[in-house]
Amino acid sequence: MIISEAMKMRLRILFTGLLGAVVLIGSVGVNAQTIKMATIAPDGLGWIKELRQTMKVIGQKTDGRVKFKLYPGGVQGDDFTVLRKMRIGQLHGGALAAGTLIRYYTDLQIYNLPLQLKDFEEVDVVREKMDPGIIEGIGQGGLHVFPLIETGFAYLLSKKPVANPSDLTNLKVWVPDGDPLGEQLVKLFKVSPVPLNITDVLAALQTGLVDAVAVPPLVAIALQWHNHVDYMMDLPLMYIYSVLAIDARSMAKMSDSDRAVVSAQLDPLMQKIDRVNRTDNLKAFDAILSQGVTAVEPTSDDLAAWGQVAVDARRAMLEAEEVSQPILDEFTSILRTHRARQP
Repeated sequence: MIISEAMKMRLRILFTGLLGAVVLIGSVGVNAQTIKMATIAPDGLGWIKELRQTMKVIGQKTDGRVKFKLYPGGVQGDDFTVLRKMRIGQLHGGALAAGTLIRYYTDLQIYNLPLQLKDFEEVDVVREKMDPGIIEGIGQGGLHVFPLIETGFAYLLSKKPVANPSDLTNLKVWVPDGDPLGEQLVKLFKVSPVPLNITDVLAALQTGLVDAVAVPPLVAIALQWHNHVDYMMDLPLMYIYSVLAIDARSMAKMSDSDRAVVSAQLDPLMQKIDRVNRTDNLKAFDAILSQGVTAVEPTSDDLAAWGQVAVDARRAMLEAEEVSQPILDEFTSILRTHRARQP
């Protein structure tokens, strides 16, 4: 059979196209990866929906080379379990409470020191200067961390009124299982600690195994803990934040351009969630009180006693090497400078 020049040209074009498709398919097959991430946050929350959508966009913009699978609602276990699964490669990342990441960078606990930050203005001043160092520190430990996410100020919710540190005596207070900061605070406050996974706290409140928790209002409502307490002390005990983190090994497998896409999509989303959480926490605080929980206002003497607790907490954390002197000095200097400028 004689093949015309026109037919030869069409065959060459067809062959070239097929070869390109094979190369493309092979390339995607070699470089494609699915990042499996988990969180204890319940499915259906607004930010979970936005995170899913953003993950879908990343898959589209990387032509399927970077895909995500999200496991919400604690189905992969608590934060410590997620970290264990990350270390053995079963998971690659998660939305995690910062306090669970101290093995990557101990000084990330500086924001969690009890009664050091008085209000959101102080939070913003400190975070503007110190967030980059914390993110870098965690990164050097082996995790890629996106912009930090405010979880909020933790307030004490209890079945008995608490206004003074002495009121905590004999209370059965929940502390996260395996959390060294929680263990230090237990010694400080002389309370009866009940170490539990966060997923077990609701049942513990219902049965009386636990009668006090310290969490941001938004968390208390999301996990329905506020329905099983009667009092909330109107004093921010500590500032808590979270992170969206991916194992550095998984990030290293991506091309530079794909990593840029991931950051370009997830960085602004984390910054948005950070802002929204603050607004939602303020609303949640009022919502808890509107549902019959009584606010407890510490007196000036009570506040002085809490102030001494703050001093003791700094000393205890330093002695336990949970924070380093240089990071504490930086933190204290920023606050001192800011407070000196206030009326």
